[in-house]
Amino acid sequence: MRIDLHTHSSVSDGTDSPAELVAAAVAAGLDVVALTDHDTTDGWAAAERARPAGLTVVPGMELSCRWFPGDGPPVSVHLLAYLFDPGHAGLAEERARLRAERLTRGERMVALLVAAGHPISWEALVRRSAGGVVGRPHVARALVDAGVVASVDEAFATLLHHHSPYYVAKADTDVLDGIRLVRQAGGVPVFAHGLARSRGRVVGDDAMAAMAAVGLLGLEVDHPDHEPDDRAHLRGLAADLGLVATGSSDYHGTNKRTPIAACTTDPGQYEALVALGTGRAPATG
Repeated sequence: MRIDLHTHSSVSDGTDSPAELVAAAVAAGLDVVALTDHDTTDGWAAAERARPAGLTVVPGMELSCRWFPGDGPPVSVHLLAYLFDPGHAGLAEERARLRAERLTRGERMVALLVAAGHPISWEALVRRSAGGVVGRPHVARALVDAGVVASVDEAFATLLHHHSPYYVAKADTDVLDGIRLVRQAGGVPVFAHGLARSRGRVVGDDAMAAMAAVGLLGLEVDHPDHEPDDRAHLRGLAADLGLVATGSSDYHGTNKRTPIAACTTDPGQYEALVALGTGRAPATG
């Protein structure tokens, strides 16, 4: 089996519609694909409708979080949530709050860029997102379309990075609270790309152990942004903490250069993950 447990559609910050993402999974020879859009489940139904026989679609989400160390500023982290009940009140309320945060933050960033003379429009950006979650990749794509930069990567490197005068932070979920919410909703929380050092600061083993102590069930080990030594370290840590070890591409369509199925999950680890979820079943058959 070939299994990719981390992909994004145009419902958040990917470029493929949920149906197109499913088609890409089939074309790549995947047997299982998880749809994990940021802070939303709105693509689940469309992905399941487009699913052909023989492909399993795992319902998931990527939750925007923060780790709060005792001796420094918070660290941005992401939590993958699988197989949870989308109707669970607490988790539904939190993802609605995060989507509102993204909209407010995106509008403020665009206002700063417009004030600096960059020819983009918040109204046009919202129309293009078709009601989905608006994030920095949408702003980056608008800058590309306006001819300000040549690529999404250039937009992030020059205008949208964390130290840019146009960057606006958002109030993300405390990751320990996020883990508790996902578990309460019957889901399986997995710490996403935890040692992706190219993205900025990363947390230490102590943070991941603290997450496991409150209910974390997995670590994303094989990820395009993890170096080989870090993958080996995370695999050993997952074994030490009794966590599932997953692998995935973090596919975003043309917003990133990584193809779907670039990294995959071991079938035995996938079976262990599915056995832990009680809120929602994969779409299969």
